[in-house]
Amino acid sequence: MDQQPDQPERPGPTVSEAMIAAAARVAADVGADAIVVSGNSVPSLDALSSLLDKRRRLIVASSLPGQIEAAGRLTRHVLEIPSVQLSRQDQVKMAMLLAFSHRMIQPGQRFVFLTGVAGRPLDTLGVMQVGEESELFQTVDQPQLTEHIRRIVFRRVLTLALELASEGREGKPVGAIFVIGDDKEVQRLSQQNILNPVQGYPEKQRNILDDRMAQTIKEFSTIDGAFVIRGNGVVVSAGTTLRPNISGQPLPQGLGARHAAAAAITASTQSIAVTLSESDGTVRVWRRGQMITEIEKAKPLAAGRE
Repeated sequence: MDQQPDQPERPGPTVSEAMIAAAARVAADVGADAIVVSGNSVPSLDALSSLLDKRRRLIVASSLPGQIEAAGRLTRHVLEIPSVQLSRQDQVKMAMLLAFSHRMIQPGQRFVFLTGVAGRPLDTLGVMQVGEESELFQTVDQPQLTEHIRRIVFRRVLTLALELASEGREGKPVGAIFVIGDDKEVQRLSQQNILNPVQGYPEKQRNILDDRMAQTIKEFSTIDGAFVIRGNGVVVSAGTTLRPNISGQPLPQGLGARHAAAAAITASTQSIAVTLSESDGTVRVWRRGQMITEIEKAKPLAAGRE
């Protein structure tokens, strides 16, 4: 009998490809409303095409500009996240917080998530239902982010807070509080104890969406007091002492005056607050007097990553 020549072995799937295939199966089995993928751990977006399904949304979260653009050709649901290294759990928190604000996912919906360390293969798959995971959000009993606060402004403030947590100022940790939206009412319940360093400048020059203003915010982060920011991104004041007339919900143990002020001002106004803890670098988001979520201190992305 003639001996058949040896056939070359077909290479098996990569780790990321195997995780993506598993996510598709799990999403179908549990009836997920969405699949959320950390794009920074996906070497090629072509591999995600198998996750496209009319029954659920594919949400890609990435900090890489080229990848964000390419993901937009694959799915309508793309989230630009800060260029910092987050833990796997905090990657999920960040993606879901932004997906919530962009109305990509609703309370009670179930989603499958795929994450990993940036620059390495996907290595973690999980299933969550929004509102049932206490570690994901402290509360989901919140209205949608209203149009008086632009979503891009909220994202920029959150990014600045995470970058400050990662970098500090001149090598030293800093604490900060940003109050976004309902600025007239916030100012009514505040006091300017120092000269307002942004007063007198044209609004275009003090909009937080301008990269130059973002750097200025970082320089001013060492000033005691809050940044008050209009919903369109214009920075109204810095070094502002908040004096709300009602208190927020009871604080988790260990949180101090900065967090109490954030809870109280969001209970008194239609604003959102983002706080940065000087002691541990944790970033927290506050609304309607409650802490919505917290993200632990981020690290800079590894050298060579965008």
